[in-house]
Amino acid sequence: MTVQTDLIEADRGQNAISLHIVDKNTFDGWRKSLNEGQQAVLDAQKFDGSGYQTAIVPFGAEKPAGWFAVGGVADVGNLSSWCLAKLAEILPEGTYRLTGHEPGPALHGWQVAQYRFDRYLSKPGETGPRILLTKNARDIPSAQAEARAVNKVRDLVNTPAEDMGPAALEAEAERLAKLHDAELTVTRGDALERDYPMVHAVGRAAAREHAPRLIRLEWGRKDAPRLAVVGKGVCFDSGGLDVKSASGMKLMKKDMGGSAHALALAGLIMEAGLDVRLHLLVPAVENAIAGNAFRPGDVLKSRKGLTVEIGNTDAEGRLILADALTRASEDDPELIIDFATLTGAARVALGPDLPALMTRRDDTAQALLDAGKAHDDECWRLPLPAQYAEFLSSDIADTNNAHGNSFAGASVAGLFLDKFVGDNSDGSPIDWAHFDTFAWQPVAKPGRPKGGAALGLRAAFHMLKARYPAA
Repeated sequence: MTVQTDLIEADRGQNAISLHIVDKNTFDGWRKSLNEGQQAVLDAQKFDGSGYQTAIVPFGAEKPAGWFAVGGVADVGNLSSWCLAKLAEILPEGTYRLTGHEPGPALHGWQVAQYRFDRYLSKPGETGPRILLTKNARDIPSAQAEARAVNKVRDLVNTPAEDMGPAALEAEAERLAKLHDAELTVTRGDALERDYPMVHAVGRAAAREHAPRLIRLEWGRKDAPRLAVVGKGVCFDSGGLDVKSASGMKLMKKDMGGSAHALALAGLIMEAGLDVRLHLLVPAVENAIAGNAFRPGDVLKSRKGLTVEIGNTDAEGRLILADALTRASEDDPELIIDFATLTGAARVALGPDLPALMTRRDDTAQALLDAGKAHDDECWRLPLPAQYAEFLSSDIADTNNAHGNSFAGASVAGLFLDKFVGDNSDGSPIDWAHFDTFAWQPVAKPGRPKGGAALGLRAAFHMLKARYPAA
């Protein structure tokens, strides 16, 4: 489903096509170093050094059959993840070497720009790889791992719900467990109804082949700091009996995007050997419509013991996360991070590109914000205002799952989850971060094709990498 070829290699002096990069400030000086014919070729291609521009220029008379490439970037002295992505998308197949520069962070965009989701095409494209060389060979393994993780999120989200149900998420967790010698536990059936009652209630109307389950993976030395990663795995969301419109349902194959992020992050953590005791939890369901679907007005009992009145069956993701967050809290973790495609309100507030981040602790929020900014995966913090908890009040249960007004929808959803994140054994609140991510790129950008998208993944990984370095 993705381009699997390694797209970055160590520069050992092998033959490669020269790739020059310029910006608006350096273009004129660089252009003057070319002969008149080369300048004319650039002019014909309307190349002026603007970002994401690309041109191919023939060599002079001494090498009549050869050519080099040039790309425009925002700042040649400060490359971002995406500066070379357009070049990686459109240059001819071959091996390239930057002239006078090292790609640095742009190694990421070079790789993920060549992603293709062709699983369902009868004649997939056969464009060959563009390979980029770097002298910083030690950076290659980590850069490749991050690119694979991003493309894994894309693959999982892009796959239609019929082929990406709860069983498929379990299979992905099983693959990770085998790869990294981790322990996998899956709870389903009567045990799920008993131990994770809200996961069962949300998923019970699905067909047998899409039966609900709670997927748990554990890895790492047992006395390492305990880190829980939780991902919302609603493999398709019809809205339940509060059924969505056709347009609202169109993209609901992506409602398992939180679980895709969690699985990809778990893979990165294990591959990097971070010094943690990892606890991955994915509640996997389909929110289907049938005679046994849970109803508006029902009162569900949660794993924590709190009762939840169902104000809206389309606010189901927070229900399954609640049981998973309760379970994650029971082992006294040092940190819990969850990912969820949780609210439309977050998208109204922040648009598709910025995941909403909610945390209990300011220092954790700042570390995530800083890591996101440093690695071109920015998120934006939203508050968890205690006074808005009253929006979730119920006359007959401990809480409602949906509030009856249109105010602060993302934060109120976060406050609902906060009820189910526990305290440490010493009574202090568990450190917890919640990403409300879109997991979708609605319009293609360089390096970011339309479709499934990893938003918040690299921010979380680099924060964790700094906090729990490999032993």
